Amino acid sequence: MKLYNTLTRKLEDFVPRDPQRVKIYTCGPTVYSFAHIGNFTAYVYWDLLIRVLRQNGWTEDRVLNITDVGHLTSDADDGEDKMEKGAKREGKTVWEVAEIYMNDFLANFRALGLIEPTQICRATDFIQADIALVEALDAKGLLYETSDGLYYDTAKFPKYAELARLDLEHLRAGARIDFSAEKRNVSDFAVWKWVREGEDHAMQWEYRGRMGYPGWHLECATIIHERLSEPIDIHTGGIDHVPVHHTNEIAELEGAYGQKMADVWLHNNFITVEGEKISKSLGNVYEFKDLQAKGFSHMDYKMWVLQGHYQSERNFSFEDLAAARQRRLNYRNFAALRWQKQTTDMSDVKAAILAQLNNNLNSAGALAELDKCVAQCVPDEDFVRFLDEVFGLNLITESPDINAELKEKIAQRGAAKKQRDFAKADALREEIAAAGVALLDGAESSVWQYAD
Repeated sequence: MKLYNTLTRKLEDFVPRDPQRVKIYTCGPTVYSFAHIGNFTAYVYWDLLIRVLRQNGWTEDRVLNITDVGHLTSDADDGEDKMEKGAKREGKTVWEVAEIYMNDFLANFRALGLIEPTQICRATDFIQADIALVEALDAKGLLYETSDGLYYDTAKFPKYAELARLDLEHLRAGARIDFSAEKRNVSDFAVWKWVREGEDHAMQWEYRGRMGYPGWHLECATIIHERLSEPIDIHTGGIDHVPVHHTNEIAELEGAYGQKMADVWLHNNFITVEGEKISKSLGNVYEFKDLQAKGFSHMDYKMWVLQGHYQSERNFSFEDLAAARQRRLNYRNFAALRWQKQTTDMSDVKAAILAQLNNNLNSAGALAELDKCVAQCVPDEDFVRFLDEVFGLNLITESPDINAELKEKIAQRGAAKKQRDFAKADALREEIAAAGVALLDGAESSVWQYAD
């Protein structure tokens, strides 16, 4: 199995440190509003990662975090906490907002048929562990205090620029984050923020005799250390996290404890909608309820995601989503052939699909291999189960055998056609169609298919 490692900028053979416990961390959502379809692209791809690891005989221990504190509206370590912003918008407490949007995220996660992480961790459950990490960083001389918090001195961490390959010498003030006169370096960042006088901040904890809260990056470093222990095998997240969030995670964890954070870093690319960046001002922030209102399912969206590579920038359109729905319907009807015809040997097709998936999770290539045989092959039950195992498209669940009554009507229609009783044959076809089943007539017999 080969994976593209952002850390080395190379396609590498993946060899887990322990095949019975492949340690994986996935950056999860900040639960201050509903997650949109762009947010979920990553989770579909990282679900594919888990499925391919399992096909290789490995067992994952995967942690997904839920950010419910500390994610400020600006990477400059200022602005409002996104949880506070959500609470004011909703007229609810931050804790109520976190619960509402976390539950919505998990409901959509499950509706997509994504494999449950081994552990789901909320940031607010790790405050004392955050403080322990801050203390470890301070003991190493990596922190300094300003009027608004404790900051990491990135000049003291030689590896700081490695993941993002930042040019710190030429990083002008304000290009990445706003420069503060109290900062020693433009790349320095807050690990712990003080609640300043007059500041309305509902989520706060006492540390060093003052009230404060953790910086956003701290939770990931803490949770990895507490629940997986470093080094982990794979860290996943969005490409936008590379220059700030993931770079700062590495500085915190490796600076505090001296161990490599992760062997492999995987990053998915963005999606646009109708050629535009996803933005509320453009009115193109679609949630799953918006897709459902137009007649599309979670699985249609999942099909659309898997048609592209996780490293490719994708453009979403409802026209393309409709094509993905049709493609999945073709797969469902392909799966249904196992009840109607003699099956063929699919071992070469299975091997070709796995070869594509083992080549840096090439889901587009894997589906192209499947398409080569859909029109001419008949799968058996094992092959259909294999497809569900690697793609999670619910072909077994949504492609069951039809009931005995419909089978009898199909047989009666076939007999009516042979007897040239076309009126009866047409009437039976309409009854069968009303049950959601279409008939595809061949030279010798008819094949039934799902109509939608």
